[in-house]
Amino acid sequence: MPHSGLSSPRRRFSHVFGTFLIKAVVRLRRLLREREAAFIALAALAGALAGLSTNLLGFLAHAMQQVFYGLEGNRLSALAEIRHPWRLIALPLGGLALALWARWLRRRNRPLIDVVEANALHGGRIPPADNLIIAGQTVISNGVGASVGLEAAYAQMGGGMASILGQAMKLRRNDLRTLVGAGAGAAVGAAFNAPLAGAFYAFEIVIGSFVPGAVAPVMAAALAAAGMSRLMGSEPWLIATTAVGRSLHFEHYLAYGVLGLVAAVVGILVMRLVTGAELALARFKGLSRWRPILGGCLLIPLALVTPQSLSAGHGALHLNLALRPGLDFLGIVLLAKIAACVVALSSGFRGGLFFASLFLGSVVGQAFSIIAGQLVPGLELDATDAALVGMAALSVSIVGGPMTLAMLMLEITHDFALMGVVLTASLVSGTLTREVFGYSFSTWRLHVRGSNIRGPRDIGWMLNLSAGRIMRRDWVSMPEDLTIAEFRARMPLGSASKAILVDEAGHYRGIMATAAAYRPDLAPDMRLHALAGLTNVTLSPASDIKAVLALFDEHAADEIAVVDGVGTVQGVITERHARRRYLEEVEAAQRSTFSE
Repeated sequence: MPHSGLSSPRRRFSHVFGTFLIKAVVRLRRLLREREAAFIALAALAGALAGLSTNLLGFLAHAMQQVFYGLEGNRLSALAEIRHPWRLIALPLGGLALALWARWLRRRNRPLIDVVEANALHGGRIPPADNLIIAGQTVISNGVGASVGLEAAYAQMGGGMASILGQAMKLRRNDLRTLVGAGAGAAVGAAFNAPLAGAFYAFEIVIGSFVPGAVAPVMAAALAAAGMSRLMGSEPWLIATTAVGRSLHFEHYLAYGVLGLVAAVVGILVMRLVTGAELALARFKGLSRWRPILGGCLLIPLALVTPQSLSAGHGALHLNLALRPGLDFLGIVLLAKIAACVVALSSGFRGGLFFASLFLGSVVGQAFSIIAGQLVPGLELDATDAALVGMAALSVSIVGGPMTLAMLMLEITHDFALMGVVLTASLVSGTLTREVFGYSFSTWRLHVRGSNIRGPRDIGWMLNLSAGRIMRRDWVSMPEDLTIAEFRARMPLGSASKAILVDEAGHYRGIMATAAAYRPDLAPDMRLHALAGLTNVTLSPASDIKAVLALFDEHAADEIAVVDGVGTVQGVITERHARRRYLEEVEAAQRSTFSE
Protein backbone atom coordinates (compact mmCIF):
# COMPACT_ATOMS: atom_id res chain seq x y z
CA MET A 1 0.00 0.00 0.00
CA PRO A 2 2.49 2.67 -1.10
CA HIS A 3 -0.09 5.45 -1.20
CA SER A 4 -1.85 4.67 2.08
CA GLY A 5 0.06 7.38 3.90
CA LEU A 6 -1.07 10.02 1.41
CA SER A 7 -4.64 8.88 0.98
CA SER A 8 -5.59 9.40 4.62
CA PRO A 9 -4.57 13.11 4.76
CA ARG A 10 -6.30 13.64 1.42
CA ARG A 11 -9.48 12.10 2.73
CA ARG A 12 -9.31 14.23 5.87
CA PHE A 13 -8.74 17.37 3.80
CA SER A 14 -11.66 16.51 1.48
CA HIS A 15 -13.89 15.87 4.48
CA VAL A 16 -12.90 19.14 6.19
CA PHE A 17 -13.24 21.16 2.99
CA GLY A 18 -16.61 19.58 2.17
CA THR A 19 -17.91 20.28 5.66
CA PHE A 20 -16.69 23.89 5.45
CA LEU A 21 -18.32 24.35 2.04
CA ILE A 22 -21.67 22.96 3.22
CA LYS A 23 -21.66 25.22 6.28
CA ALA A 24 -20.74 28.24 4.13
CA VAL A 25 -23.61 27.57 1.73
CA VAL A 26 -26.06 27.14 4.62
CA ARG A 27 -24.91 30.41 6.16
CA LEU A 28 -25.18 32.17 2.81
CA ARG A 29 -28.72 30.91 2.29
CA ARG A 30 -29.67 32.12 5.75
CA LEU A 31 -28.02 35.47 5.09
CA LEU A 32 -29.97 35.91 1.86
CA ARG A 33 -33.21 35.28 3.70
CA GLU A 34 -32.42 37.59 6.61
CA ARG A 35 -30.41 40.48 5.16
CA GLU A 36 -31.65 42.74 2.39
CA ALA A 37 -28.11 43.82 1.49
CA ALA A 38 -27.13 40.22 0.75
CA PHE A 39 -30.11 39.80 -1.58
CA ILE A 40 -29.23 43.05 -3.36
CA ALA A 41 -25.68 41.77 -3.88
CA LEU A 42 -27.06 38.53 -5.34
CA ALA A 43 -29.29 40.56 -7.68
CA ALA A 44 -26.27 42.60 -8.81
CA LEU A 45 -24.42 39.36 -9.58
CA ALA A 46 -27.43 38.13 -11.58
CA GLY A 47 -27.47 41.46 -13.43
CA ALA A 48 -23.79 41.25 -14.31
CA LEU A 49 -24.30 37.74 -15.68
CA ALA A 50 -27.33 38.99 -17.63
CA GLY A 51 -25.28 41.79 -19.17
CA LEU A 52 -22.55 39.33 -20.12
CA SER A 53 -25.00 36.91 -21.76
CA THR A 54 -26.77 39.73 -23.63
CA ASN A 55 -23.57 40.91 -25.23
CA LEU A 56 -22.44 37.37 -26.09
CA LEU A 57 -25.77 36.48 -27.69
CA GLY A 58 -25.79 39.72 -29.68
CA PHE A 59 -22.23 39.06 -30.85
CA LEU A 60 -23.08 35.51 -31.96
CA ALA A 61 -26.14 36.59 -33.93
CA HIS A 62 -24.34 39.47 -35.64
CA ALA A 63 -21.36 37.22 -36.43
CA MET A 64 -23.71 34.76 -38.12
CA GLN A 65 -25.19 37.57 -40.23
CA GLN A 66 -21.71 38.68 -41.23
CA VAL A 67 -20.84 35.16 -42.37
CA PHE A 68 -24.09 34.51 -44.23
CA TYR A 69 -24.51 37.93 -45.84
CA GLY A 70 -20.94 39.20 -46.08
CA LEU A 71 -21.60 42.29 -43.97
CA GLU A 72 -18.76 44.74 -43.43
CA GLY A 73 -19.44 47.14 -40.58
CA ASN A 74 -23.12 47.44 -41.44
CA ARG A 75 -26.43 46.14 -40.18
CA LEU A 76 -28.33 43.63 -42.31
CA SER A 77 -31.56 45.63 -42.40
CA ALA A 78 -29.67 48.78 -43.46
CA LEU A 79 -28.49 47.31 -46.75
CA ALA A 80 -29.73 49.17 -49.83
CA GLU A 81 -30.26 45.85 -51.62
CA ILE A 82 -29.25 42.21 -51.50
CA ARG A 83 -26.41 42.27 -54.02
CA HIS A 84 -25.94 38.51 -53.96
CA PRO A 85 -29.44 36.99 -53.74
CA TRP A 86 -27.97 33.51 -53.40
CA ARG A 87 -26.99 34.46 -49.85
CA LEU A 88 -30.68 34.42 -48.91
CA ILE A 89 -30.44 30.63 -48.96
CA ALA A 90 -29.43 31.16 -45.32
CA LEU A 91 -33.13 31.65 -44.48
CA PRO A 92 -34.39 28.17 -45.47
CA LEU A 93 -31.16 26.64 -44.15
CA GLY A 94 -31.87 28.24 -40.78
CA GLY A 95 -35.40 26.90 -41.04
CA LEU A 96 -34.02 23.41 -41.69
CA ALA A 97 -31.82 23.65 -38.58
CA LEU A 98 -34.80 24.72 -36.47
CA ALA A 99 -37.02 21.99 -37.92
CA LEU A 100 -34.47 19.29 -37.11
CA TRP A 101 -33.99 20.73 -33.63
CA ALA A 102 -37.76 20.84 -33.05
CA ARG A 103 -38.04 17.23 -34.18
CA TRP A 104 -35.45 16.22 -31.59
CA LEU A 105 -37.24 18.26 -28.91
CA ARG A 106 -40.55 16.44 -29.42
CA ARG A 107 -39.22 13.67 -27.20
CA ARG A 108 -39.36 16.06 -24.21
CA ASN A 109 -43.19 15.90 -24.12
CA ARG A 110 -43.52 19.31 -22.48
CA PRO A 111 -43.44 22.89 -23.75
CA LEU A 112 -40.53 25.20 -23.04
CA ILE A 113 -40.99 27.59 -20.11
CA ASP A 114 -40.19 31.26 -20.69
CA VAL A 115 -39.62 33.88 -18.00
CA VAL A 116 -43.16 35.30 -18.03
CA GLU A 117 -44.73 31.86 -17.69
CA ALA A 118 -42.18 30.86 -15.05
CA ASN A 119 -42.99 33.84 -12.86
CA ALA A 120 -46.74 33.54 -13.37
CA LEU A 121 -47.12 29.78 -12.83
CA HIS A 122 -43.93 28.24 -11.46
CA GLY A 123 -42.70 30.69 -8.84
CA GLY A 124 -39.70 31.69 -10.97
CA ARG A 125 -38.40 28.15 -11.53
CA ILE A 126 -37.00 27.63 -15.04
CA PRO A 127 -35.27 24.41 -16.12
CA PRO A 128 -31.70 25.33 -17.22
CA ALA A 129 -32.07 23.42 -20.48
CA ASP A 130 -35.03 25.60 -21.49
CA ASN A 131 -32.87 28.71 -21.28
CA LEU A 132 -30.26 27.28 -23.65
CA ILE A 133 -32.84 25.96 -26.10
CA ILE A 134 -34.81 29.21 -26.33
CA ALA A 135 -31.65 31.32 -26.58
CA GLY A 136 -30.08 29.01 -29.16
CA GLN A 137 -33.16 28.92 -31.37
CA THR A 138 -33.51 32.70 -31.19
CA VAL A 139 -29.87 33.29 -32.12
CA ILE A 140 -30.22 30.96 -35.11
CA SER A 141 -33.44 32.68 -36.22
CA ASN A 142 -31.99 36.17 -35.98
CA GLY A 143 -28.59 35.10 -37.24
CA VAL A 144 -29.94 33.82 -40.55
CA GLY A 145 -31.92 37.04 -41.02
CA ALA A 146 -35.47 36.09 -40.00
CA SER A 147 -37.58 39.05 -38.87
CA VAL A 148 -37.40 38.40 -35.14
CA GLY A 149 -35.62 40.18 -32.31
CA LEU A 150 -33.11 38.91 -29.78
CA GLU A 151 -34.76 40.47 -26.73
CA ALA A 152 -36.62 37.21 -26.02
CA ALA A 153 -33.28 35.41 -25.80
CA TYR A 154 -31.79 38.21 -23.69
CA ALA A 155 -34.65 38.08 -21.18
CA GLN A 156 -34.68 34.28 -21.13
CA MET A 157 -30.97 33.94 -20.40
CA GLY A 158 -30.93 36.79 -17.90
CA GLY A 159 -33.95 35.49 -16.03
CA GLY A 160 -32.84 31.89 -16.43
CA MET A 161 -29.42 32.45 -14.84
CA ALA A 162 -31.08 34.37 -12.04
CA SER A 163 -33.44 31.42 -11.53
CA ILE A 164 -30.51 29.01 -11.29
CA LEU A 165 -28.83 31.23 -8.69
CA GLY A 166 -32.04 31.62 -6.71
CA GLN A 167 -32.84 27.92 -6.71
CA ALA A 168 -29.29 27.10 -5.61
CA MET A 169 -29.72 29.50 -2.71
CA LYS A 170 -33.21 28.09 -1.93
CA LEU A 171 -34.85 31.51 -2.04
CA ARG A 172 -38.45 31.96 -1.00
CA ARG A 173 -41.01 31.95 -3.83
CA ASN A 174 -41.51 35.72 -3.93
CA ASP A 175 -37.76 36.43 -3.66
CA LEU A 176 -37.08 34.02 -6.52
CA ARG A 177 -39.71 35.73 -8.69
CA THR A 178 -38.11 39.11 -7.93
CA LEU A 179 -34.64 37.81 -8.81
CA VAL A 180 -35.86 36.29 -12.08
CA GLY A 181 -37.56 39.57 -13.00
CA ALA A 182 -34.43 41.50 -12.11
CA GLY A 183 -32.26 39.25 -14.30
CA ALA A 184 -34.62 39.42 -17.27
CA GLY A 185 -35.05 43.20 -17.01
CA ALA A 186 -31.32 43.73 -16.59
CA ALA A 187 -30.65 41.74 -19.76
CA VAL A 188 -33.09 43.82 -21.82
CA GLY A 189 -31.75 47.04 -20.33
CA ALA A 190 -28.21 45.96 -21.19
CA ALA A 191 -29.21 45.57 -24.84
CA PHE A 192 -29.96 49.31 -25.01
CA ASN A 193 -27.64 50.50 -22.22
CA ALA A 194 -30.84 51.71 -20.56
CA PRO A 195 -30.97 50.57 -16.92
CA LEU A 196 -34.19 52.45 -16.08
CA ALA A 197 -36.00 50.79 -18.99
CA GLY A 198 -34.62 47.44 -17.85
CA ALA A 199 -35.87 47.99 -14.31
CA PHE A 200 -39.37 48.89 -15.46
CA TYR A 201 -39.33 45.93 -17.86
CA ALA A 202 -38.74 43.73 -14.82
CA PHE A 203 -41.65 45.25 -12.89
CA GLU A 204 -44.20 45.56 -15.70
CA ILE A 205 -43.43 42.59 -17.94
CA VAL A 206 -41.91 39.87 -15.71
CA ILE A 207 -42.80 40.48 -12.04
CA GLY A 208 -46.22 42.01 -12.64
CA SER A 209 -46.28 44.47 -9.75
CA PHE A 210 -44.30 47.38 -8.40
CA VAL A 211 -43.24 46.50 -4.85
CA PRO A 212 -41.08 48.99 -2.90
CA GLY A 213 -39.01 46.18 -1.41
CA ALA A 214 -38.00 44.99 -4.88
CA VAL A 215 -36.78 48.37 -6.15
CA ALA A 216 -33.24 48.10 -4.77
CA PRO A 217 -32.44 44.57 -6.07
CA VAL A 218 -34.02 45.24 -9.48
CA MET A 219 -32.12 48.52 -9.91
CA ALA A 220 -28.89 46.89 -8.69
CA ALA A 221 -29.27 44.21 -11.36
CA ALA A 222 -30.06 46.76 -14.08
CA LEU A 223 -27.07 48.95 -13.21
CA ALA A 224 -24.74 45.95 -12.98
CA ALA A 225 -25.88 44.77 -16.43
CA ALA A 226 -25.38 48.22 -17.94
CA GLY A 227 -21.93 48.41 -16.36
CA MET A 228 -21.04 45.01 -17.80
CA SER A 229 -22.15 46.20 -21.25
CA ARG A 230 -19.90 49.24 -20.98
CA LEU A 231 -16.96 47.06 -19.90
CA MET A 232 -17.51 44.89 -22.97
CA GLY A 233 -17.38 47.92 -25.25
CA SER A 234 -21.09 48.33 -25.93
CA GLU A 235 -22.00 51.93 -26.72
CA PRO A 236 -25.23 53.61 -25.56
CA TRP A 237 -28.04 53.44 -28.10
CA LEU A 238 -28.85 57.12 -28.79
CA ILE A 239 -31.20 58.99 -31.13
CA ALA A 240 -30.75 62.74 -31.59
CA THR A 241 -33.92 64.87 -31.45
CA THR A 242 -34.66 68.53 -32.14
CA ALA A 243 -35.32 69.41 -28.52
CA VAL A 244 -34.00 72.97 -28.88
CA GLY A 245 -36.75 75.31 -29.97
CA ARG A 246 -39.48 72.65 -29.89
CA SER A 247 -42.87 73.79 -28.59
CA LEU A 248 -45.55 71.16 -27.94
CA HIS A 249 -49.11 72.47 -27.71
CA PHE A 250 -52.52 70.94 -27.05
CA GLU A 251 -53.04 70.06 -30.70
CA HIS A 252 -49.79 68.06 -30.65
CA TYR A 253 -51.05 66.01 -27.70
CA LEU A 254 -54.29 65.34 -29.60
CA ALA A 255 -52.39 64.34 -32.72
CA TYR A 256 -50.09 61.99 -30.82
CA GLY A 257 -53.11 60.55 -29.01
CA VAL A 258 -54.51 59.65 -32.44
CA LEU A 259 -51.11 58.14 -33.29
CA GLY A 260 -51.49 55.99 -30.17
CA LEU A 261 -54.84 54.72 -31.51
CA VAL A 262 -53.30 53.93 -34.89
CA ALA A 263 -50.39 52.13 -33.21
CA ALA A 264 -52.80 50.01 -31.14
CA VAL A 265 -54.70 48.98 -34.27
CA VAL A 266 -51.47 47.99 -36.02
CA GLY A 267 -50.26 46.12 -32.94
CA ILE A 268 -53.49 44.13 -32.58
CA LEU A 269 -53.43 43.39 -36.31
CA VAL A 270 -49.88 42.03 -36.12
CA MET A 271 -50.68 39.78 -33.15
CA ARG A 272 -53.86 38.49 -34.80
CA LEU A 273 -52.09 37.86 -38.09
CA VAL A 274 -49.31 35.85 -36.44
CA THR A 275 -51.79 33.58 -34.69
CA GLY A 276 -54.06 33.30 -37.73
CA ALA A 277 -51.16 32.34 -39.98
CA GLU A 278 -49.88 29.85 -37.40
CA LEU A 279 -53.29 28.15 -37.16
CA ALA A 280 -53.63 28.12 -40.95
CA LEU A 281 -50.26 26.43 -41.39
CA ALA A 282 -51.12 23.92 -38.64
CA ARG A 283 -53.99 22.60 -40.81
CA PHE A 284 -51.46 21.20 -43.28
CA LYS A 285 -50.33 18.19 -41.30
CA GLY A 286 -47.74 17.17 -43.83
CA LEU A 287 -45.96 20.51 -43.54
CA SER A 288 -46.09 20.83 -39.76
CA ARG A 289 -42.58 19.47 -39.18
CA TRP A 290 -41.01 21.47 -42.00
CA ARG A 291 -42.77 24.80 -41.56
CA PRO A 292 -39.55 26.73 -40.78
CA ILE A 293 -38.13 25.75 -44.17
CA LEU A 294 -41.30 26.98 -45.90
CA GLY A 295 -41.13 30.16 -43.84
CA GLY A 296 -37.50 30.71 -44.84
CA CYS A 297 -38.44 30.36 -48.51
CA LEU A 298 -41.33 32.82 -48.14
CA LEU A 299 -39.01 35.38 -46.52
CA ILE A 300 -36.73 35.46 -49.58
CA PRO A 301 -39.06 37.49 -51.87
CA LEU A 302 -39.79 39.91 -49.01
CA ALA A 303 -36.05 40.43 -48.56
CA LEU A 304 -35.69 41.11 -52.27
CA VAL A 305 -38.44 43.74 -52.08
CA THR A 306 -36.59 45.49 -49.24
CA PRO A 307 -33.78 44.26 -46.95
CA GLN A 308 -35.47 46.28 -44.19
CA SER A 309 -37.77 43.29 -43.73
CA LEU A 310 -34.81 41.21 -42.51
CA SER A 311 -33.62 40.76 -38.92
CA ALA A 312 -34.95 42.93 -36.09
CA GLY A 313 -34.45 46.27 -37.87
CA HIS A 314 -31.74 48.12 -35.92
CA GLY A 315 -29.95 49.43 -38.98
CA ALA A 316 -33.14 50.21 -40.91
CA LEU A 317 -34.54 52.27 -38.04
CA HIS A 318 -31.51 54.58 -37.89
CA LEU A 319 -31.31 54.72 -41.69
CA ASN A 320 -34.91 55.87 -42.08
CA LEU A 321 -34.54 58.48 -39.34
CA ALA A 322 -31.53 59.91 -41.17
CA LEU A 323 -32.90 59.79 -44.73
CA ARG A 324 -36.55 60.78 -44.03
CA PRO A 325 -38.01 58.62 -46.87
CA GLY A 326 -41.32 59.39 -48.56
CA LEU A 327 -44.74 57.97 -47.81
CA ASP A 328 -44.66 55.42 -50.64
CA PHE A 329 -41.41 53.87 -49.42
CA LEU A 330 -42.60 53.85 -45.79
CA GLY A 331 -45.79 52.05 -46.85
CA ILE A 332 -43.81 49.36 -48.68
CA VAL A 333 -41.48 48.88 -45.70
CA LEU A 334 -44.42 48.70 -43.25
CA LEU A 335 -46.25 46.03 -45.26
CA ALA A 336 -43.09 44.03 -45.96
CA LYS A 337 -41.96 44.11 -42.33
CA ILE A 338 -45.37 43.06 -41.00
CA ALA A 339 -45.48 40.22 -43.53
CA ALA A 340 -41.94 39.14 -42.60
CA CYS A 341 -42.76 39.11 -38.88
CA VAL A 342 -45.93 37.11 -39.47
CA VAL A 343 -44.19 34.59 -41.74
CA ALA A 344 -41.19 34.15 -39.43
CA LEU A 345 -43.10 33.68 -36.19
CA SER A 346 -45.97 31.60 -37.59
CA SER A 347 -43.60 29.23 -39.41
CA GLY A 348 -41.55 28.35 -36.35
CA PHE A 349 -38.67 30.80 -36.18
CA ARG A 350 -37.98 31.63 -32.54
CA GLY A 351 -37.83 35.20 -31.27
CA GLY A 352 -39.86 38.14 -30.10
CA LEU A 353 -41.37 41.33 -31.41
CA PHE A 354 -39.76 43.81 -29.01
CA PHE A 355 -37.42 45.52 -31.43
CA ALA A 356 -39.54 44.68 -34.46
CA SER A 357 -42.36 46.61 -32.80
CA LEU A 358 -39.98 49.53 -32.20
CA PHE A 359 -39.05 49.54 -35.87
CA LEU A 360 -42.65 49.20 -37.05
CA GLY A 361 -43.63 51.98 -34.67
CA SER A 362 -40.97 54.28 -36.11
CA VAL A 363 -42.29 53.63 -39.63
CA VAL A 364 -45.90 54.22 -38.54
CA GLY A 365 -44.86 57.42 -36.74
CA GLN A 366 -42.99 58.84 -39.72
CA ALA A 367 -45.86 58.01 -42.07
CA PHE A 368 -48.32 59.56 -39.61
CA SER A 369 -46.35 62.83 -39.50
CA ILE A 370 -46.55 63.10 -43.30
CA ILE A 371 -50.26 62.25 -43.49
CA ALA A 372 -51.19 64.53 -40.58
CA GLY A 373 -49.36 67.43 -42.19
CA GLN A 374 -51.32 66.90 -45.41
CA LEU A 375 -54.72 66.50 -43.75
CA VAL A 376 -54.37 69.28 -41.16
CA PRO A 377 -52.75 72.39 -42.62
CA GLY A 378 -50.56 74.16 -40.10
CA LEU A 379 -49.98 71.05 -37.97
CA GLU A 380 -46.29 70.32 -38.16
CA LEU A 381 -45.12 67.11 -36.55
CA ASP A 382 -41.38 66.52 -36.48
CA ALA A 383 -40.67 63.20 -38.21
CA THR A 384 -38.16 62.09 -35.57
CA ASP A 385 -40.51 62.99 -32.72
CA ALA A 386 -43.38 61.15 -34.40
CA ALA A 387 -41.13 58.14 -34.99
CA LEU A 388 -40.16 57.99 -31.32
CA VAL A 389 -43.75 58.37 -30.16
CA GLY A 390 -44.81 55.67 -32.62
CA MET A 391 -42.05 53.39 -31.38
CA ALA A 392 -43.27 53.65 -27.80
CA ALA A 393 -46.98 53.39 -28.65
CA LEU A 394 -46.72 50.34 -30.91
CA SER A 395 -44.34 48.56 -28.51
CA VAL A 396 -46.75 49.17 -25.63
CA SER A 397 -49.51 47.56 -27.69
CA ILE A 398 -47.48 44.46 -28.53
CA VAL A 399 -45.05 44.12 -25.61
CA GLY A 400 -46.89 45.99 -22.85
CA GLY A 401 -45.30 48.22 -20.23
CA PRO A 402 -45.93 51.94 -20.88
CA MET A 403 -43.37 53.05 -18.30
CA THR A 404 -40.78 50.68 -19.76
CA LEU A 405 -41.10 52.27 -23.17
CA ALA A 406 -41.28 55.80 -21.76
CA MET A 407 -38.02 55.24 -19.87
CA LEU A 408 -36.44 53.70 -22.96
CA MET A 409 -37.35 56.75 -25.04
CA LEU A 410 -35.97 59.00 -22.31
CA GLU A 411 -32.69 57.13 -22.05
CA ILE A 412 -32.06 56.93 -25.80
CA THR A 413 -32.94 60.59 -26.44
CA HIS A 414 -32.19 62.40 -23.13
CA ASP A 415 -35.18 64.55 -24.17
CA PHE A 416 -37.47 65.23 -21.20
CA ALA A 417 -39.76 67.53 -23.20
CA LEU A 418 -40.85 64.63 -25.42
CA MET A 419 -41.98 62.43 -22.54
CA GLY A 420 -45.42 64.05 -22.23
CA VAL A 421 -46.53 63.05 -25.73
CA VAL A 422 -44.76 59.69 -25.46
CA LEU A 423 -46.78 58.83 -22.35
CA THR A 424 -49.97 60.17 -23.91
CA ALA A 425 -49.67 57.95 -26.98
CA SER A 426 -48.47 54.96 -24.93
CA LEU A 427 -51.37 55.12 -22.49
CA VAL A 428 -53.90 55.51 -25.30
CA SER A 429 -52.37 52.56 -27.16
CA GLY A 430 -52.17 50.36 -24.08
CA THR A 431 -55.74 51.14 -23.02
CA LEU A 432 -57.23 50.40 -26.44
CA THR A 433 -55.24 47.16 -26.72
CA ARG A 434 -56.45 45.97 -23.31
CA GLU A 435 -60.07 46.88 -24.03
CA VAL A 436 -60.23 45.39 -27.51
CA PHE A 437 -57.68 42.57 -27.32
CA GLY A 438 -56.74 41.99 -23.69
CA TYR A 439 -53.27 40.48 -24.15
CA SER A 440 -49.66 41.34 -24.87
CA PHE A 441 -47.92 39.24 -27.52
CA SER A 442 -46.23 36.92 -25.01
CA THR A 443 -49.41 36.28 -23.00
CA TRP A 444 -51.46 35.93 -26.20
CA ARG A 445 -49.15 33.18 -27.44
CA LEU A 446 -49.53 31.39 -24.08
CA HIS A 447 -53.32 31.82 -24.29
CA VAL A 448 -53.37 30.21 -27.75
CA ARG A 449 -51.42 27.27 -26.26
CA GLY A 450 -54.21 26.83 -23.69
CA SER A 451 -52.78 28.73 -20.73
CA ASN A 452 -54.97 31.12 -18.73
CA ILE A 453 -52.15 33.62 -18.15
CA ARG A 454 -53.03 37.27 -18.80
CA GLY A 455 -49.86 38.73 -17.31
CA PRO A 456 -46.86 37.95 -15.12
CA ARG A 457 -48.84 38.25 -11.87
CA ASP A 458 -48.29 35.16 -9.73
CA ILE A 459 -51.21 32.77 -10.18
CA GLY A 460 -49.28 29.56 -9.70
CA TRP A 461 -50.74 29.14 -6.22
CA MET A 462 -54.20 28.89 -7.84
CA LEU A 463 -53.10 25.83 -9.78
CA ASN A 464 -51.67 24.26 -6.63
CA LEU A 465 -54.92 24.89 -4.73
CA SER A 466 -56.77 22.06 -6.44
CA ALA A 467 -60.03 20.31 -5.66
CA GLY A 468 -58.10 17.24 -4.56
CA ARG A 469 -56.27 19.29 -1.90
CA ILE A 470 -59.28 21.02 -0.36
CA MET A 471 -61.98 18.33 -0.62
CA ARG A 472 -63.57 16.70 2.42
CA ARG A 473 -63.31 12.92 2.65
CA ASP A 474 -65.94 12.27 5.35
CA TRP A 475 -69.07 12.22 3.17
CA VAL A 476 -72.11 9.97 3.55
CA SER A 477 -72.99 7.76 0.58
CA MET A 478 -76.26 5.96 -0.12
CA PRO A 479 -77.33 3.58 -2.92
CA GLU A 480 -79.47 5.40 -5.48
CA ASP A 481 -82.09 2.60 -5.55
CA LEU A 482 -82.73 2.81 -1.79
CA THR A 483 -86.35 3.56 -0.80
CA ILE A 484 -87.39 6.61 1.17
CA ALA A 485 -88.37 4.44 4.13
CA GLU A 486 -85.01 2.65 4.16
CA PHE A 487 -83.18 5.96 3.87
CA ARG A 488 -85.10 7.41 6.84
CA ALA A 489 -84.20 4.38 8.91
CA ARG A 490 -80.52 4.67 8.08
CA MET A 491 -80.17 8.45 8.20
CA PRO A 492 -82.29 10.34 10.74
CA LEU A 493 -82.72 14.10 10.51
CA GLY A 494 -79.74 16.01 11.93
CA SER A 495 -77.17 13.30 11.24
CA ALA A 496 -75.91 14.86 7.96
CA SER A 497 -77.19 17.61 5.73
CA LYS A 498 -76.63 15.81 2.42
CA ALA A 499 -75.93 12.35 1.02
CA ILE A 500 -73.97 11.27 -2.04
CA LEU A 501 -75.90 8.82 -4.19
CA VAL A 502 -73.99 6.02 -5.94
CA ASP A 503 -74.92 3.07 -8.15
CA GLU A 504 -74.11 -0.59 -7.61
CA ALA A 505 -70.56 -0.09 -8.96
CA GLY A 506 -69.93 2.86 -6.62
CA HIS A 507 -70.17 5.51 -9.37
CA TYR A 508 -71.53 8.97 -8.62
CA ARG A 509 -75.24 9.52 -9.34
CA GLY A 510 -76.00 12.84 -7.64
CA ILE A 511 -76.39 14.69 -4.35
CA MET A 512 -79.54 14.67 -2.22
CA ALA A 513 -80.45 16.90 0.72
CA THR A 514 -81.40 14.82 3.78
CA ALA A 515 -84.39 17.06 4.54
CA ALA A 516 -85.81 16.38 1.07
CA ALA A 517 -86.39 12.71 1.99
CA TYR A 518 -88.56 13.73 4.98
CA ARG A 519 -91.22 15.58 3.01
CA PRO A 520 -94.63 14.24 4.14
CA ASP A 521 -95.98 13.96 0.59
CA LEU A 522 -93.38 11.36 -0.46
CA ALA A 523 -94.35 7.71 -0.81
CA PRO A 524 -92.27 5.40 1.44
CA ASP A 525 -91.40 3.14 -1.53
CA MET A 526 -90.07 5.96 -3.73
CA ARG A 527 -86.46 5.50 -4.83
CA LEU A 528 -83.80 8.06 -3.88
CA HIS A 529 -82.61 8.71 -7.45
CA ALA A 530 -85.82 10.64 -8.06
CA LEU A 531 -84.61 13.27 -5.56
CA ALA A 532 -81.03 13.45 -6.80
CA GLY A 533 -79.59 16.79 -7.92
CA LEU A 534 -76.38 17.85 -9.67
CA THR A 535 -76.26 14.47 -11.36
CA ASN A 536 -73.98 15.73 -14.12
CA VAL A 537 -72.07 18.34 -12.10
CA THR A 538 -68.75 17.13 -10.71
CA LEU A 539 -65.17 18.25 -10.23
CA SER A 540 -61.99 16.33 -10.94
CA PRO A 541 -59.24 16.22 -8.29
CA ALA A 542 -57.00 18.31 -10.60
CA SER A 543 -59.50 21.20 -10.98
CA ASP A 544 -57.97 24.45 -9.75
CA ILE A 545 -59.69 26.83 -7.36
CA LYS A 546 -60.77 29.13 -10.19
CA ALA A 547 -62.67 26.28 -11.87
CA VAL A 548 -64.11 25.20 -8.51
CA LEU A 549 -65.53 28.63 -7.69
CA ALA A 550 -66.83 29.11 -11.24
CA LEU A 551 -68.78 25.83 -11.00
CA PHE A 552 -70.33 26.87 -7.68
CA ASP A 553 -71.40 30.18 -9.21
CA GLU A 554 -72.78 28.55 -12.34
CA HIS A 555 -75.00 26.02 -10.53
CA ALA A 556 -75.67 27.89 -7.26
CA ALA A 557 -74.68 24.73 -5.39
CA ASP A 558 -73.73 24.34 -1.74
CA GLU A 559 -71.74 21.13 -2.23
CA ILE A 560 -70.15 19.49 -5.27
CA ALA A 561 -68.67 16.00 -5.47
CA VAL A 562 -65.10 15.34 -6.60
CA VAL A 563 -64.87 12.21 -8.77
CA ASP A 564 -62.04 10.47 -10.56
CA GLY A 565 -61.85 9.55 -14.23
CA VAL A 566 -64.16 6.50 -13.90
CA GLY A 567 -66.79 8.27 -11.80
CA THR A 568 -65.80 7.04 -8.33
CA VAL A 569 -66.38 9.64 -5.62
CA GLN A 570 -63.16 10.90 -4.05
CA GLY A 571 -64.50 13.66 -1.82
CA VAL A 572 -66.88 16.59 -1.42
CA ILE A 573 -66.25 20.34 -1.47
CA THR A 574 -68.55 22.90 0.12
CA GLU A 575 -68.77 26.39 -1.33
CA ARG A 576 -68.07 27.97 2.03
CA HIS A 577 -64.87 25.99 2.55
CA ALA A 578 -63.66 26.63 -1.02
CA ARG A 579 -64.13 30.40 -0.73
CA ARG A 580 -62.45 30.51 2.69
CA ARG A 581 -59.40 28.63 1.37
CA TYR A 582 -59.24 30.94 -1.65
CA LEU A 583 -59.28 34.06 0.52
CA GLU A 584 -56.65 32.59 2.83
CA GLU A 585 -54.33 31.94 -0.13
CA VAL A 586 -54.94 35.43 -1.55
CA GLU A 587 -54.05 36.97 1.80
CA ALA A 588 -50.93 34.80 2.09
CA ALA A 589 -49.83 35.80 -1.43
CA GLN A 590 -50.30 39.49 -0.60
CA ARG A 591 -48.30 39.15 2.62
CA SER A 592 -45.51 37.45 0.69
CA THR A 593 -45.55 40.13 -2.00
CA PHE A 594 -45.16 42.94 0.52
CA SER A 595 -42.65 40.97 2.63
CA GLU A 596 -44.87 40.93 5.70
